[in-house]
Amino acid sequence: MPEPRVPDPVSVLVVEDDATIRRAVQLALERYGYRVDVAADGLDGLEAFRAGTHDLLILDVMLPALDGIGLCHRIREESLVPVLMMSARGDALDVVAGLEAGADDYVVKPVDTAVLVARVRALLRRATFAPDRSAPPEAPDHVLAFGDLTVDTLGMEVHRDGRPVPLTPTELRLLLEFAAAPGSVLDRRRLLREVWDYGWEGDTRVVDLCVLRLRKKIGSGRIETVRGFGYKLVRN
Repeated sequence: MPEPRVPDPVSVLVVEDDATIRRAVQLALERYGYRVDVAADGLDGLEAFRAGTHDLLILDVMLPALDGIGLCHRIREESLVPVLMMSARGDALDVVAGLEAGADDYVVKPVDTAVLVARVRALLRRATFAPDRSAPPEAPDHVLAFGDLTVDTLGMEVHRDGRPVPLTPTELRLLLEFAAAPGSVLDRRRLLREVWDYGWEGDTRVVDLCVLRLRKKIGSGRIETVRGFGYKLVRN
């Protein structure tokens, strides 16, 4: 009888120019069984990303050669891999720029390694999210239609006007949360809890920027803002 296959370890690429922080992050992740590759500047990070297969990327904002924002933009042109940004100051402009570039989440340095690992785990859970397969594939209710938008909750596919819409794992989880309650207002705290898996208070800018990116992909009028409350998915 053949030996059972041992799952490959999750691979993380850390791009950070500060050697002390880079080593601390690497050791923290390796302690939890992750395989970690590192790079010290943006261009080396881009080369490492293209040369390997990584399940998640951790990018510092302030990088030599190519900064983290530019690196995230380049990566998003090629891949939907989960991206976690690190900002030295937590400056609003850094956070917004990173999320607009396509990052899924961010942490502020100096970062508590327990928080970092928790964020990594949450991102990976979104990336490996499996739908409920209890319904038969032919069941019509697993394909939801909202105007020109269709969401296949079993196949995890989204189409607009019949064309596939490429979504990051976080964007897909966010859309599924809206699709499960069309017409209902979902507040930002609920979305942080259900989509980002935050067991603590999180920054609602993450939600706002992800909604903005999602709107650009599925149509600006598909998700409405309800001032003072949150967002809702338009039914038709």
